[in-house]
Amino acid sequence: MLSPDDKMLGKLDPLYRSSVSKQKTSAEIISEARNALRTVRTQRPFTPQEAQRKLFGPASSRTSENRPPSSFSLHASSFESSDSRPISGTRLSPLELKPKVPASPTREEDSCFSFPKPPVDPAKIRRISSARARLFRAASQGALLPDRSLPPSDSKKTVESKETVMMGDSVVKINGIYLTKSNAICHLKSHPLQLTYDGGFSEIKEQEMFKGTTSLLSHLKSGGDQGKRHARASSRPSSSDLSRLQTKAVPKADLQEKDAEIEVDEVFWNTRIVPILRELEKEENIETVCAACTQLHHALEEGNMLGNKFKRRSILLKTLCKLVDVGSDLLSLKLAKIILALKVSRKNLLNVCKLIFKISRNEKNDSLIQNDSILESLLEVLRSEDLETNMEAFLYCMGSIKFISGNPGFLNEMISKGAVEILINLINQINENTEKCGTCLPNSGHLLVQVTATLRNLVDSPLVRTKFLSISALPQLCTAMEQYMGDKDVCTNIARIFSKLTSYRDCCAALASYSRCYALFLNLINKYQKKQDLVVRVVFILGNLTAKNNQAREQFSKEKGSIQTLLSLFQTFHQLDLHSQKPAGQRGEQHRAQRPPSEAEDVLIKLTRVLANIAIHPGVGPVLAVNPGIVGLLLTTLEYKSLDDCEELVINATATINNLSYYQVKNSIIQDKKLYIAELLLKLLVSNNMDGILEAVRVFGNLSQDRDVCDFIVQNNVHRFMMALLDAQHQDLCFSACGVLLNLTVDKDKRVILKEGGGIKKLVDCLRDFGPTDWQLASLVCKTLWNFSENITNASSCFGNEDTNTLLLLLSSFLDEELALDGSFDPDLKNYHKLHWETEFKPVAQQLLNRIQRHHTFLEPLPIPSF
Repeated sequence: MLSPDDKMLGKLDPLYRSSVSKQKTSAEIISEARNALRTVRTQRPFTPQEAQRKLFGPASSRTSENRPPSSFSLHASSFESSDSRPISGTRLSPLELKPKVPASPTREEDSCFSFPKPPVDPAKIRRISSARARLFRAASQGALLPDRSLPPSDSKKTVESKETVMMGDSVVKINGIYLTKSNAICHLKSHPLQLTYDGGFSEIKEQEMFKGTTSLLSHLKSGGDQGKRHARASSRPSSSDLSRLQTKAVPKADLQEKDAEIEVDEVFWNTRIVPILRELEKEENIETVCAACTQLHHALEEGNMLGNKFKRRSILLKTLCKLVDVGSDLLSLKLAKIILALKVSRKNLLNVCKLIFKISRNEKNDSLIQNDSILESLLEVLRSEDLETNMEAFLYCMGSIKFISGNPGFLNEMISKGAVEILINLINQINENTEKCGTCLPNSGHLLVQVTATLRNLVDSPLVRTKFLSISALPQLCTAMEQYMGDKDVCTNIARIFSKLTSYRDCCAALASYSRCYALFLNLINKYQKKQDLVVRVVFILGNLTAKNNQAREQFSKEKGSIQTLLSLFQTFHQLDLHSQKPAGQRGEQHRAQRPPSEAEDVLIKLTRVLANIAIHPGVGPVLAVNPGIVGLLLTTLEYKSLDDCEELVINATATINNLSYYQVKNSIIQDKKLYIAELLLKLLVSNNMDGILEAVRVFGNLSQDRDVCDFIVQNNVHRFMMALLDAQHQDLCFSACGVLLNLTVDKDKRVILKEGGGIKKLVDCLRDFGPTDWQLASLVCKTLWNFSENITNASSCFGNEDTNTLLLLLSSFLDEELALDGSFDPDLKNYHKLHWETEFKPVAQQLLNRIQRHHTFLEPLPIPSF
């Protein structure tokens, strides 16, 4: 949170702090600050857009061998027609009983059961449909299947009963299915069943399959001597056995209701789905097939057949996957959308995510992706699928989202569909898994690169920044950066996010309040000191955090080794910059003026900004002022760098020296080298750069409190330059120049210089031009004139007749509160101006007016001017 003083100062630019520890009024703080301390601004590091869409850009720290590929081949054969069988990491135990299975003349069958075969007699299909429907309904409820289906001749009998238990022999009948003891045990120990009917399949969960089988096994194991006669798995009970079975009849109404449900499904499948599948199999032209895919998706949604519970799902998958080989991006997107809606898993999920990724690599396909709402399907994968199981699928899914997030046309859609919340939740999952396992999961770093790159593209939006604050995303990003400190790509992406966010006051304050971030950023600088692209962003973030928050300055400086880390970084890039310098004869003047800063210069620009900002804190500034390493490097920068070489670096270094020169402390390196610094500043004063001139004048404002520096100013005619600046019509320049002249007039021997070059008239003009809008400047002018007129005997001889009359008019008018504060100010700033008028201008102006009136003879009434 910002303190009240911080909030007041935040309304103004530049921002300052007093070196006095006791609480002061806002007017006192700003007044002192304007004379001395200020923060500096800089541009955010530029991130060029990547020429090609890849998982990892050319600047990635990953080698080609240590990262997933962005290019790969994908065909229909890559998909599986069935993905219902879960992957298990547990080795299965051998079966205790291994029933004998007769050899099949055509194919090798399952050791525990064989798939039921549909009857070939069309006349019997209608009679058997009910039994078959119950067969699959039983499977979905966890019932067991026989090793082989009953002959068609007996199917009618099996429908008659719901549950049958054989008392003497070890044979049971459940839902019309006969099982022997060995057969039942085999099924109980097998994997989840996969039932195929008309090419379809239904998944049966393991817990459902075992439900209700405890009593069954007990009965089979207690079958006595008859239980020892193990029947063949494929045998059917004899008629005598059937006569001994006790049957519980199923109510006729229930059977009719179940049959009705199946009939509705059958009709919908045959009338709505099958014709579309036939249309797809024709593959006549792309437009027709794409239209058929759209119809299929709508029909499946209407028939509630999407998801992974539909028994004919494998037919759909097989048909859809065949079409992947057509090679049309439009068709592939429509296929992918349906396949994802069918809730595929494992290999199929990975392949469909790869398919979309492959298409999204081409920017021309962005419109296709948007038209088919593929983004929603991709976000649903991240929202509903398991992260650990599908890490690689998530990687390519996120890669696609990253690509399209770079297109501004997707921004609103991504925000409205909850992409920000989903991605931050994904980062939270990765953080929790890493903390729980004590190590980073495989591919999790690759995935984080995609997630953070996507967020980097989104945070330019004000809505996204608001969401970041509402869901506390910044601490999650800091945690990810801390856990993946060794992954430079992850750290760089998060640093890019923070670079953008901290350019805004609310986000900057939120990150500054997270106390762990300062140590984290220092660790990054120490670990990647020579990695310019990462370091420059971290230092830029620190500059933003310390620009408007005094508490942030204090917290950062209290971190162990903070100043030493900055000094070490300064030395490293100072050396890199020196080595990259060309000899003076090889520098083209025009080229130097136009070229952007080098990489080393850019780091130094951001670094000197941090130093200038933290020097504002009264507990940090004196520490830096006595640090020979810091001050030495700042002075060296001014020695070998000119404004033409790197304007921003020179100005930032001068601003830092200005803030350090504010502190009159023992052993201050600035005070020891004050004359040398004054000499270095002369080249800035004679430049054509107004910002450079302003910074140099500000430093002279602090240094001129020393008599030796005042002598230097007069000897080198710097005072004439200061008086000339009063005509610049530049408010800040006039303020700083007036401050230097004020310090000169403290020395009685130097007051006469104000009459040289019309100094008095220039001060009076400043009072007239800027007084009504800047009471601080007006106060400074009055103080300078007060010092100058200390030994006054006659106002006219002291100031001159014209300037004396003008002063009387101005001071009388400005001291009238109604005229001085007539409502011409912005209402929000009126109280601010009134505060400065009352506390700074009014006291000194009243004294000056009284002095002039006492030593002036009025020849005629003076009119009151209007402003």
